[in-house]
Amino acid sequence: MSAGQSEDKAELRRRVLAARHDVAHEAGSDAANLAAANFFRLPGSAEPRAVSLYHAMRDELDTAPLLARLNEIGCTTALPVIEARDQALRFRRWSPGDVLVEASFGTLEPAASADIVVPETVVVPLAAFDGTGNRLGYGGGYYDRTLADLRKAGNVLAVGYAYAGQEVAVLPADSFDQRLDWIVTEQGVRAFA
Repeated sequence: MSAGQSEDKAELRRRVLAARHDVAHEAGSDAANLAAANFFRLPGSAEPRAVSLYHAMRDELDTAPLLARLNEIGCTTALPVIEARDQALRFRRWSPGDVLVEASFGTLEPAASADIVVPETVVVPLAAFDGTGNRLGYGGGYYDRTLADLRKAGNVLAVGYAYAGQEVAVLPADSFDQRLDWIVTEQGVRAFA
């Protein structure tokens, strides 16, 4: 995919999301397993820690293989919860087999009774990313607010999780946009300075 700096974010988002179906198909059926294996190339990734993931929707890169492997090594895993519009996300503990409930935007999330988790690593979904660590999300600003809050409170690693074909040349970035520390795809990993 390619994008120009002057392209409006909403139009760019519409375009890259429309193309993601083909990107997912081209990546192949083993993309989620390859990406999960690549995740463990990140420094410190094999140590037990608190990791938030996302529950894949539509054509997003599936996190189920990564969830299973993180739980095997003793990580605490969690999913995001939207508690209010224009607020940061909260994260609730979730492990393979735990019940999920329907939430806003067609998402699934852990039950309200699940423990709150403060993640050390946030696996971030995205519509597109560029070579400098900018990401294009879905337009709600939830991850930008959340990463800003987590970064103020301490050390957190923001890991984009996507198909390699979701990379674009340049993404427009605003002052409140939070950059990724790493990107993990089915083709490998990359750190951003």
